[in-house]
Amino acid sequence: MLYAERMIIETDTAGNLKQLPKLPANSQIEAIFLVMEEQSQAVRQPHPDIAGKTIVVGDIFSSVSETDWNLPA
Repeated sequence: MLYAERMIIETDTAGNLKQLPKLPANSQIEAIFLVMEEQSQAVRQPHPDIAGKTIVVGDIFSSVSETDWNLPA
C-alpha cells in the first residue's frame, strides 16, 4: 500500500538536517524534496484591493446547522 505523509524538515546553515524524522520500520521510503520559500514570503495575504474591507455582521457560526459545516467528528 502506498500513502503520503507530509513532513517539514529543517536544515542548518550548511544544509545538514537539524533533526532526523521518525520513519516506519523496515520500509522503503521514496522522498521528493520541495524547498519552501523563506517564511516571510510564504505567508499568504489577501489582494490589496480587498484587504481590510471585509466586515462580519452577526454570528456566522450559528447561521448554518453544525452538520452542514462538514467537520470531522
